[in-house]
Amino acid sequence: MSPPIAPVGWSRWLVPPAALSIHLSIGQAYAWSVFKPPLEEALGLSGTQSALPFQLGIVMLGLSAAFGGTLVERRGPRWAMTVALVCFSSGFLISALGAATGQFWLIVLGYGFVGGIGLGIGYISPVSTLIKWFPDRPGMATGIAIMGFGGGALIASPWSAQMLESFGSDTSGIALAFLVHGLSYAVFMLLGVLLVRVPRPRAEQREAGGTTTATDEPRVSARQALRTPQFWLLWVVLCMNVTAGIGILEKAAPMITDFFSDTSTPVSAAAAAGFVALLSAANMAGRIGWSSTSDLIGRKNIYRLYLGAGTLMYALIALVGSSSKPLFVLCALVILSFYGGGFATIPAYLKDLFGTYQVGAIHGRLLTAWSTAGVLGPLIVNWIADRQEEAGKDGAELYGTSLFIMMGLLVVGFVANELVRPVHPSHHLDAVTARKGAPDVRRQQSEPA
Repeated sequence: MSPPIAPVGWSRWLVPPAALSIHLSIGQAYAWSVFKPPLEEALGLSGTQSALPFQLGIVMLGLSAAFGGTLVERRGPRWAMTVALVCFSSGFLISALGAATGQFWLIVLGYGFVGGIGLGIGYISPVSTLIKWFPDRPGMATGIAIMGFGGGALIASPWSAQMLESFGSDTSGIALAFLVHGLSYAVFMLLGVLLVRVPRPRAEQREAGGTTTATDEPRVSARQALRTPQFWLLWVVLCMNVTAGIGILEKAAPMITDFFSDTSTPVSAAAAAGFVALLSAANMAGRIGWSSTSDLIGRKNIYRLYLGAGTLMYALIALVGSSSKPLFVLCALVILSFYGGGFATIPAYLKDLFGTYQVGAIHGRLLTAWSTAGVLGPLIVNWIADRQEEAGKDGAELYGTSLFIMMGLLVVGFVANELVRPVHPSHHLDAVTARKGAPDVRRQQSEPA
């Protein structure tokens, strides 16, 4: 499947909707917490066990993005979106079989492993293409697409809750909900496959009024990027920011219920699902809002906001969150907006440091930080909550230790961001060519991820 070249006169504004159709679908992953209570009740699982499909899905997202990044760039966005469609939808169908037969390992395999591959390939499929179409506003361009991943749960959370209410929350009802998800997302993702185009040679420069040329930026290969401290510092920044956000997001519905269970205004299951939807809205808005802001104030400054103000929000939740429902909700919304903004801004940060040459492949490798965070965040929150519950504690006491750990992680990310500097010219493609010789570099450029 060759990359589809845009015809003369093709509008670059048709590319973001194609990307959105993919990201809105795979963004369903952020609504996993809606399925946790029914699965725990129907299959007798603990909170840690019910998080396994989500955790494995995030692990596979990072791994498939890392190992498939160069292949995605070589074969183009249409190929990548097709692979994402097949894997993501198949994951739901396998999970439906697992729920129907009461085999939890099939849900882990389907949603986590197979679906996770679809998550990773689908996530990076449009990024490089969008940056090439919008060299003048890379933060905005990637924010438009990646906000779909954050906003996917805004659709999926109430939709899933309604299906579980209609079909039932037993194994057969969960299976039917998974089946509907798989078939529906396959149709929606197909729209992106059919619509996406790659720019004609230098079309992105002409569309942008000639403001950016290939010689205006560094050219660093994906392999060479791994040898720079900038890559690993950004790896730490992304990992810390994601760990701090994903722990709350994955546990969102049970967390808000527990925080106010002993108050005069407990949170119902429907209200908890609504809270998940609100977090998804903040996640989605942060991806387009904060990433667009980064085009104006710079990537390092925006990450200072994400990590610094995020630490303050966690402190407020830990210290006084249980005494005020509006304060708890507000702080959580701000945290999730920073969480989403961090995802949407990182491709533009990479473009600034390494150039557009292999930015998609570099981005894919960096998403291994997401895989790590996908394990750490839910594990920290769920494991500590389970241990606290065993110790006889309940309510907000289940999460106090976790919240302080998240604050410490954000401080680590803040320090790493402060250490980021421009990439030394010795890592640029021309310098590498001079040191190693053109044939070696050409071979390096053609190697798969």
